[in-house]
Amino acid sequence: MFYQYEIESGVILKVSIRSTLVIVNLVLLIVILLSYSFHTFQRLESLIFDHNMKQTATHDPDPHIVVIAIDDRSVQELGIFPWDRSIYSSLLAMINEPNYEPAAIAFDIVFSDPSNEDSDEIFAEALAAYPNVILPAVGITTGDVFRTTNVSSDQYLQVYDIHYAYDLFSQHTENAHINRVVSHDGVIRQTWLKLQAPDGEIIPSLAYRAAEMAGADLSMYEDWTDRRKTSDPIAKNTITIDYNQVTEDYLTISFVDVLYGEIPPETFQDSIVFIGVTATGLSGESGQDSGPTPLERDTKLVYVHAGITNQLLEGTRIVFAPNAFEWISIILAFLLFMWLPWRFKNQYTFIVAIISIAGVYALQLYLFKQFNYQFSVLYLISSIVIAYIFNVSLKSYMEQQQKNFVTRQFGRYISPDLVKSIVDQGIDIQLGGISKRITILFLDIRGFTSLSEKLTPAEVVDVLNTKFTMITNTTLQFNGTIDKFIGDAAMILFNAPLDVEDHEKMAVYTAYQIQKNMKPIRDQLLEKYGVEVAIGIGIHTGNVVIGNIGSYLRMDYTAIGDSVNTAARIESGTTAGQILVSEEVYKKTADIAQYGPAEEKLFKGKSQPIPIYELLGLKKEPDIES
Repeated sequence: MFYQYEIESGVILKVSIRSTLVIVNLVLLIVILLSYSFHTFQRLESLIFDHNMKQTATHDPDPHIVVIAIDDRSVQELGIFPWDRSIYSSLLAMINEPNYEPAAIAFDIVFSDPSNEDSDEIFAEALAAYPNVILPAVGITTGDVFRTTNVSSDQYLQVYDIHYAYDLFSQHTENAHINRVVSHDGVIRQTWLKLQAPDGEIIPSLAYRAAEMAGADLSMYEDWTDRRKTSDPIAKNTITIDYNQVTEDYLTISFVDVLYGEIPPETFQDSIVFIGVTATGLSGESGQDSGPTPLERDTKLVYVHAGITNQLLEGTRIVFAPNAFEWISIILAFLLFMWLPWRFKNQYTFIVAIISIAGVYALQLYLFKQFNYQFSVLYLISSIVIAYIFNVSLKSYMEQQQKNFVTRQFGRYISPDLVKSIVDQGIDIQLGGISKRITILFLDIRGFTSLSEKLTPAEVVDVLNTKFTMITNTTLQFNGTIDKFIGDAAMILFNAPLDVEDHEKMAVYTAYQIQKNMKPIRDQLLEKYGVEVAIGIGIHTGNVVIGNIGSYLRMDYTAIGDSVNTAARIESGTTAGQILVSEEVYKKTADIAQYGPAEEKLFKGKSQPIPIYELLGLKKEPDIES
């Protein structure tokens, strides 16, 4: 209804609806930007990120990474876990064969408390004998680190306390933290490469220390801050883990196979060896030892450390697009798909929208695969979809209202083909008009006053309806437009609102056919009422102002101008059953019609006589459908 009122009210209200359109689009854009800023769809963002990770994983780990697994077979053969600690001294001896020593041996097992004194001494002696061993420490935060730990990008994550391994062990080894970072949905996607202890000491992660001992160049990570688009704390040396492997991709050796000497010593030469629990239902002495990652639903944490180490050895990192870049992308995409539906047909813009969405997805996947570059494609696609759907829906609604208006405005007065053309071509029917050359036909029913005196009001209406029905049908046959019925007269237009080829001839054919169709009606009325009724017709061609003309409360599609007055004056000079045309019409139709000689007539309001011609017949009958 709003758009209908706009059409019928004209240009002023068109400005109003355009303003409303801009305001609503602006509100939608603000909602999208606020959703982006507050990470409303963070879970979906994470799923897209995980999908990218899965699609681009190489499954080709660094060959120097070896995992020694405390697996189900080891537990079956060595007994209930945790084991006597002296067993680890035997393991270290098997790994550290002379000339085949690993670069680093990283335990993902926390030996926080003393156990059997003799066993602890044996293990401590082994640790003192091998300088390549790393034992884990655990930094203590208050509750959920994502809700209670407050950090800034210019400092390391500061923990409230740190639990090292049992002093007897830790004094002989390298120490590194094994704190894991759990995202909002429980997935392990990030890691702190370093933590800061309460005494100010910087504690590297297990993976960082292992890569460092293996000689990896880690300078690129020293001041790196992973500015993720999340509510998680951001600290120096925080990175998103670049997972490229799943559990099965790593060289994994059963603990008992190493212990029993079944593995060649060269397997561990210059390698980074991780020792952790993988057995079903078990955890390391540190507690829970598994969690979900982007590539797997349940990953033993020893493989998470291995994955981080693999990333450090390769020197890769995930780069997130700046907020400003994503804001601009969202805004530009929204503006583009706010504009496109109003400029092109829906089928074309739909194709463009689908291609754009697919292109955005393919582009972000390509950037992630080639450059580890991640941007928030979800909000960009949302801006495309929302802008497109809203504006296409509104455009479709307005077009339907326009079609309804055109049908109401013209459906009864012009041919269905013309109505369909107006609708299909989207001709704008506006308040005001345009200058156009058309042919105007006026007709008047002569003798109707005398006839109406003999009829009841109902009979008068019935006779008029019969005549006007015939006149309307005849007019529509020749692509004319019934402008208006005025009492017992009518005004008919040709070449408006759509262009009509040879509109002068169409008007002459119409006039001739009306007179022809009037004969049986005239004979019937003469026989029944004794009154002779006939029609006088005047036709003129000229320039007029044509359009939807009137006030905001009442408008009619009509023509105004001197040519309309001339046509009316010509009709007033006709006698019953006569058809008179102006010289302009005569010149255009002399090849298809027979006319009497020109006659100069001076009409009211005219300073000079006007030559007019009487239509006597047709040289060629019009080709019309019966």
